[in-house]
Amino acid sequence: MKRLMIAVGLMLVTLNISASEFVLKDLQGNVQRLSAYKGKWVLVNFWATWCPPCLEEIPDLVEMHNARKTSDFVVIGIAMSSSLDSVNAFARQMEISYPIVMGDDRIAAQIGKIEALPTSYLYDPSGRLVSYQAGMVTREAIENYIRAKSKK
Repeated sequence: MKRLMIAVGLMLVTLNISASEFVLKDLQGNVQRLSAYKGKWVLVNFWATWCPPCLEEIPDLVEMHNARKTSDFVVIGIAMSSSLDSVNAFARQMEISYPIVMGDDRIAAQIGKIEALPTSYLYDPSGRLVSYQAGMVTREAIENYIRAKSKK
């Protein structure tokens, strides 16, 4: 297993890189698999309805997902809230257009450690985990990271 140091926003993190498939069922009953998004950047974002930084970052994630989903980027949201009704109402209110999965420890174990909310994991188009961010992310930070990696 390789270790990689990267900068996301202002945070420097160390990642263990290994391609690992996740299989998640979203609120519409569709299966979300990492391998289904081969060729696209995939951001898996853990959030909760009661989390102020989550509320702040979701509009950027919706905007970015809508702008790029047909080309090279997709967001999968994992709601770490306890009530399906509250998550559905929240998703409608925030106009979340990307797939949402109800999260728990079993779901989180497929992706990685969740020390804070929000937490995001970014996979490159080959399906490798390349970035981890505990705390809020912005569209600008994600796009800058993707742009920098795409130039290499």
